Amino acid sequence: MAKNIRYEPSRTLNEFRLLPGHTTISTTIDKISIKTPLVYSETDNKKYFLNIPIVSSAMQSVSGEKIGIELAKLGGAAFIFCSQTIKSQAEMITKIKNYKAGFVVPKTVSPYISIKKLYEIRQHTGYSTFPVVDDNNVFLGLITKYDYDVLVHGPQKVIDRMIPADKIEIGMEITELKQANSLLIETHQSVLPIVDKEYRLLYLVFRKDIRDHLNNPLEVVDEKKRLLAVAAINTHDYKERIPALSEAEVDVVSIDSSDGFSFYQKETIEWINRHYPELPVIGGNIITSEGFDFLIKAGACAVKVGMGGGSICITQEQKGTGRGLATAIIKVCEARDRYYTSTGKYIPIIADGGISNAKDIVIALALGADYVMMGRYFARMEESPTEKVIINNRVMKPYWGEGSSRAREWKSFRYNQVKFVEGVEGFVEYAGPLRDNLEETLTKIKSTMATCGVSNIQELHKNAELELVSALSIREGKVHDIHLPGEGTEGQYHSRIWGDGFSNR
Repeated sequence: MAKNIRYEPSRTLNEFRLLPGHTTISTTIDKISIKTPLVYSETDNKKYFLNIPIVSSAMQSVSGEKIGIELAKLGGAAFIFCSQTIKSQAEMITKIKNYKAGFVVPKTVSPYISIKKLYEIRQHTGYSTFPVVDDNNVFLGLITKYDYDVLVHGPQKVIDRMIPADKIEIGMEITELKQANSLLIETHQSVLPIVDKEYRLLYLVFRKDIRDHLNNPLEVVDEKKRLLAVAAINTHDYKERIPALSEAEVDVVSIDSSDGFSFYQKETIEWINRHYPELPVIGGNIITSEGFDFLIKAGACAVKVGMGGGSICITQEQKGTGRGLATAIIKVCEARDRYYTSTGKYIPIIADGGISNAKDIVIALALGADYVMMGRYFARMEESPTEKVIINNRVMKPYWGEGSSRAREWKSFRYNQVKFVEGVEGFVEYAGPLRDNLEETLTKIKSTMATCGVSNIQELHKNAELELVSALSIREGKVHDIHLPGEGTEGQYHSRIWGDGFSNR
């Protein structure tokens, strides 16, 4: 007989509803903050916080560099998938970190190389503006593609064509983009060199990047104002993958596994903490309090919760292991709160699996999660890595799980299960640009929090009231007992809203 049989069924997010609280002047939608910790940070480093409680799943059909860039600009983070070669994943991280996003560490050139050589460097790097420095990195001037013609000036030296430093507005030890912007506004320059007191070059700040910052007030960035980058890893090649990701300047890594309660994760986390102590590691997935205690003892800085609940995941069907996500969140958050009470260390919890809309997100947050991970939601977006296809006159995008045959083709040992799969593949309807969709989702989250009378996620954790709902009450909460235009069956409900309030697809 089994060691323990629990007759109380585990619960899903769809079985809970939030009860309204008192909406006050300080809990209106415009006052609500949805900032949340990405990982535990002993120093509360501000780069380890998200400005929205949403990240994208580490999946081939979801999280490439385009989603990584756009989601970071909008306040979240993409977990760049690891089911690819080490080189290609590191290149994705590099593209995110090198995206023009603030204080840029530039490619410099010597004043004594030829214009022809400079042109070759430009062709190789794709850069068009180069700071000119001496052997001590002292700033001497700038040279751009407009300052020379390689056919005419090829044999000349850079020093002959550059704009000298005394004719350029320079920022001395500036650390804030607002200050850099103030200087640039008063000049005709498109770029501002930042130097230290000895005139050694530190960074370049581009006017267009500052505009980009102003247009994306929620973006998450590192200490150099570059976009935040998160990478998934596995428990097989981490000793080779982590050095490459570290070289690419990844900010956080997350172990991608359907079962995090294993000695494989313990070995992986402990190895990273020994060799790369400044690199936070997210562990998971787990669904029990014992799993949480295990990963935290190993050194995880955040924990992913969920097993078998994703729209393309069939782990529960194939293996019989899993748990309703709501119950998993509740049990793990109870362990998290006990740990916080005894140590003072707050470990963020990520709800992962089967979360598809704003209702699911806010219920997961109310139950104790700090942010959620979604796959299908992002697979539908313009920025996901897949190409659009037309199926039955509808624009679709391919979507497959990391446990599917398609994902496992890259390397057969990823799951150590060569005789069966834990995921399927299919299609999801194209939704357009991420920016257009995310705004509505975030507004719904804030509206729910306002109804609950809370102004941030921490208050939601403390003050939310939820109750279980019956199957009949779930039905009651949907459109029912009417004929909808274009539908042959009474009571069907779909998500496309007509202008007159009707719904049809």
